[in-house]
Amino acid sequence: MNKTGVKKMLLTLGAVITALAAGWYTLFGLKPYTVSAADVTQRYAYTLPQPVDLQLQQDENNGYHFHYSSFDGARVNGYMRFPDTDKDMSSPVPVLIAAHAMGRAYQRWWHDSYKDRPTQESTDKITAMALAKGYAVVTIDARNHGERKDAEHSIVDIINNLHWWGKREPYEQMLIDTVRDHRVLLDWLSTQPQFDANRIDVTGYSMGAQVSLLLAAVDARIKRVAAVVPPHINNRTAIVAPLSMLPALADNPVWLFSANDDEYASEKENTQLFNALPNSDKQHHKFAGGHLLPAHYVQLFEQWL
Repeated sequence: MNKTGVKKMLLTLGAVITALAAGWYTLFGLKPYTVSAADVTQRYAYTLPQPVDLQLQQDENNGYHFHYSSFDGARVNGYMRFPDTDKDMSSPVPVLIAAHAMGRAYQRWWHDSYKDRPTQESTDKITAMALAKGYAVVTIDARNHGERKDAEHSIVDIINNLHWWGKREPYEQMLIDTVRDHRVLLDWLSTQPQFDANRIDVTGYSMGAQVSLLLAAVDARIKRVAAVVPPHINNRTAIVAPLSMLPALADNPVWLFSANDDEYASEKENTQLFNALPNSDKQHHKFAGGHLLPAHYVQLFEQWL
């Protein structure tokens, strides 16, 4: 084949690929959309048929395994622990809700390894620090995670269907329902005299940071947020994008932890999020590297807590 023939073939192939890509985007590509404050209120609302009946089972570590039925009857499992035993428990204690990353489970906030795999996020060290400073720490599994995995709707399936086939609903619903599960948990926490309902903070890593920002935006019972490497979520899944809810974070001091080479949020996107946070009481802590921050990032929590 001569050069002219090769050139024509390559042009034809390029045209076919372009046409296929355009067709795929038309049929399956996620399209941007906007949400209003009313949309957010409606999607994150919930009703409970009866008061929260949280079942506790104490262990030997001054902690409690627990479960409860959420707004839709789904079983939520988790673990909480009170402050170190030498702390004064005569008055209500502050609460730190901790949310885990995608593909993880609540145990990552309690153990330096789980199922023979190390907790590379170092979140267990934040828990130890919070307990030492007098916080009660509370964690639950997100929807489709940990003990709540659904073999027929795995995380891999949800993400693949989101990116390849434009099925945003399962992904969005997973995040929304996880936030609502936390709101039901707040219903219980805020009525228990051992907890200080005016000092409930939230932190999270990756997806957990996203959940933390969303929870603070839709529920006034959350006071402060420490968001560690939240992924950048654009308006193709706007209902679970913290950027869609910025006005609702006006009352929340936020610390943002980010990396300059994060594969899930660029340096520019992290700066955009931080600059847009409406409360002037905010800090942005930046680290070199990727989505897995260097272990020493947890030292900053000494001041935050």
